[in-house]
Order: sequence, then structure tokens, then C-alpha cells
Amino acid sequence: MSPKPPLLPGLARSLESFNALLGKACAWLTLFLVLGTAIVVILRYGFGIGATALQEAVLYAHALVFMGAAAWVLQRNGHVRVDIFYQNFGPRGQALVNSLGTLFFLLPVCVFLGWASWDYVSNSWATLEGSSESGGLAFVYLQKSIILLLVFSLVLQGLAELIKSANILSGRAPAVEVKHG
Repeated sequence: MSPKPPLLPGLARSLESFNALLGKACAWLTLFLVLGTAIVVILRYGFGIGATALQEAVLYAHALVFMGAAAWVLQRNGHVRVDIFYQNFGPRGQALVNSLGTLFFLLPVCVFLGWASWDYVSNSWATLEGSSESGGLAFVYLQKSIILLLVFSLVLQGLAELIKSANILSGRAPAVEVKHG
């Protein structure tokens, strides 16, 4: 009997491609974080010049690095995992743990975070909120939207993880063991 074809492999690959692209783009912002912070420090302490807009741009980039790349980190198994038992499980056991963790932890937290931040972000968009600092950026509403980007990308990655785990559990895809250490 021939093996069954994997379920929705193209969808999982597309979701992961989107998150990888977003994560890699956000990761490049770390270069801006270093250079921008260095310039702010040199301007302030070397020349006595404040650079509020640049400081705020560094804060925006910082938010994007951590929240925009979170799903990519999850995809690459780079997240913190308390794997007292997980590391000893076989591929199917790991797929089961991943599925349950996604269903009972990741997705509910994403739904809660999206629900709890929706008014916060939408009120900021309604007023096109800008910086309260003189010389600051006029895009606070975009910075606050990064929270929803985090939710959206993590939900997409959670769906991709569920598809991959379902394929492993059903025997439709080869299992890849996650090893740490």
C-alpha cells in the first residue's frame, strides 16, 4: 500500500514562507538598532543634540524585531521550551505535544491578545496617533499595530504547525525530531 499524500502541504509551506520572509526582514532591523542607537548616543553626548525621531524609530524597530520575528522563531524551534520530557519523546510524541500546545496555549493566547489589544490599536488608528514628544514621529498608530502583526503571524504559524503535526501523526509525512542542547 502506497503512503498517503500529506494534507495541505502547500498551505503549510505558504504560511511558513510568509513568516520566514517577515522574520528575516525584521531580523535585519537589528543592524539599524545598533547604528541608530550609536548615532543617538554620539549626537547626545558628543554634540549635545537630541534626536527624538531617531530614538523613536529605534523603538519602533525594536518592537518589530521582537514581535515581527516571533513566528519565525517558533517556526525554527528557537523559542524557549521546557523540554524535560519532550526531548525524550519520539517524533510522533513531539508532534502530539506540539499540536496540544498550539491548540491549548498558543492559539488561545493569540485570540486573547488580539481581543485585548484591538481597541487599543483601533483607537490609535482612529486618531492617527502621533508622538507626544516634540520632534517625535507621527506614526504611533503603526507602532501599536505591531501587536496585531504579532498575533496574525503567530496564528498563521500555529496553523502551519498544526498541519505539520497532523501529517506526522497520521503517518503522511516523515517526522523530524527536535533536538536541543
